Amino acid sequence: MKTNPMPVLFTVGQVIIFPYYILWLKELSLTYTLFALLFAVHSFAAALGYSICQRWMLRRASLFYIASGLLYLSVFTISTIYAVVVLQIALGMSQGYFRAWHVQQVSYKVNAVQHYLAVGIIMVALAFIQIIAPAVLIASFGVMLCVGGVLSNKESVAT
Repeated sequence: MKTNPMPVLFTVGQVIIFPYYILWLKELSLTYTLFALLFAVHSFAAALGYSICQRWMLRRASLFYIASGLLYLSVFTISTIYAVVVLQIALGMSQGYFRAWHVQQVSYKVNAVQHYLAVGIIMVALAFIQIIAPAVLIASFGVMLCVGGVLSNKESVAT
């Protein structure tokens, strides 16, 4: 049985870019209160995304990865707080949706330890790399999701 590497890429990638995303979000929010409110919006949207997945599940996960990748790529175009709120809602919903979908997969429990180990190893490596702007790493993750989504879509169509 062939396993799809995309759930691992998505899970590990989200954890890895999270500190950089926090820096990017803090730069745009300017105040701690607004920063906290933006995270509250993200959490509420994640709960909504989780609930939506319980009722309606995508048949092609590859479309989800491409859409999520495009969201992460949008960090280069966002300059207003309104756009940040929309991004927080969209990313929160996608994270909650993915979590609900992923916990239903057989590989979720099997790969949990490997996910944590991969995050640790990659974060140690990133600690020694100077990143010019957090948006570069966030957008790179978006590109990886888009490419992976396209490749996994081609594999699912071929089978």
